[in-house]
Amino acid sequence: MLIQSTSDKTRRTAQIVRDERGNVAVMFALALVPMLGFVGAAVDYSRANAARSSMQVAIDSAALMVSKDLGANPSLSAADVSSKAVAYFNALYNNKNSGPVTVNATYTTNTANGSTVTVTGSGSVTTDFMKMVGYPKLDVGSTSTTTWGSTRMRVAMALDVTGSMADDGKMAAMQSAAKNLVDTLQSNAKNADDVYISIVPFAQMVNVGASNRAANWIKWTDFDTANGSCSSNNYSTQASCVSHNKTWTATSHNNWNGCVTDRDQPYDTTRDAPLSDSTRFPANQYNACPAQILPMTSAYAANNVTTIKAKIDSLSPNGGTNQPIGMAWAWETLQSGDPMNTPAKDSAYKYTDAIIVLSDGQNTIDRWYGNGSSYSASVDARQKILCDNIKASSSSSAPVVIYTIQVNTDNDPESAVLKYCAGSGNFYPTSTASGIAAAFTAIGNSLNALRVAK
Repeated sequence: MLIQSTSDKTRRTAQIVRDERGNVAVMFALALVPMLGFVGAAVDYSRANAARSSMQVAIDSAALMVSKDLGANPSLSAADVSSKAVAYFNALYNNKNSGPVTVNATYTTNTANGSTVTVTGSGSVTTDFMKMVGYPKLDVGSTSTTTWGSTRMRVAMALDVTGSMADDGKMAAMQSAAKNLVDTLQSNAKNADDVYISIVPFAQMVNVGASNRAANWIKWTDFDTANGSCSSNNYSTQASCVSHNKTWTATSHNNWNGCVTDRDQPYDTTRDAPLSDSTRFPANQYNACPAQILPMTSAYAANNVTTIKAKIDSLSPNGGTNQPIGMAWAWETLQSGDPMNTPAKDSAYKYTDAIIVLSDGQNTIDRWYGNGSSYSASVDARQKILCDNIKASSSSSAPVVIYTIQVNTDNDPESAVLKYCAGSGNFYPTSTASGIAAAFTAIGNSLNALRVAK
């Protein structure tokens, strides 16, 4: 019988352990290869994604800058467009993993749907790990398309010219800022119909122009009642004159100064056409009649811009505050047909209508409510209904955007109705006259953005 000593058993056990350890080492070595491959692939892909992200940012910026150049000079040649795209991209792209990047740009002019520039970039990232399995490079690329000028714009500015605008330099600041906005909008008008602007000065009433005295959309009942003379000097009102069987002779309409007051309710808050007595606009001989409304005027030609700016320069402060009538007439200037005869929109184009309302105070008076000096919640209530109706008229295919500016130099409460009427982010309160310029600049930037489709 073979007897195995204890020392032999110990040696045998140690050998087995060493053999098992050797197997583990071999298995680990075999598993390490794919593990390193996966880790290496992740590293290579991470580098490629970083290059692609950097490339996209640079391509997007290059496309926007080229479109800006083309907006200023649409006659740039294809070679110039590509050269500018390459130069902008190279100045912006700082990721070196992809090596040289090929950049191309194409420019397409389409007067109906806008002008388009497409910038593409392509390159490749040399791999460190994946080349061991047959992938020496990973391709990276990006593209960006910018379209501009596809949306035509009509901007109605309702500007407060009440007596308080004479204080703290507000009138001069408003005039300067409004004229700067005109310049901003003109700079983006590449065709005569791209941008139209109307100016609606408002106080308690608005001035539609005495030359419209024969227009069938004017209602003379109130004017004839309030302005005239009795056949007897004992009576100064139409009611007393007629009740005493005397003859009332209304003042000639040739003496009308062009002012109209709010329409009959509920038409003071709608855009119903003035086809009946209740929907027509009541003439009124308002002593503080503001400057006449300037209907929609193309902001393309220099002489038109001069006309628009001259209207802004002609404004002078007087009277009480009726924001609803200013906003209502701004809305009217956006409509075709009577009373403002705004040019019809071309169905081949997209349009955005914008209403800008600037006021330095709270509502104090309209045709029915208020005393002209203290706040009237009832006037605010009419304005809220008007704003709801304007917003309801807006659609994705024919949007209407409302901007409001409150110039609050008298420590009045924040205007709840102006904030209510403005679209999201479009209410601009300022406590200084100098803040008017910043508000108009922000609105100008917003309007320019609306002209860019993508």
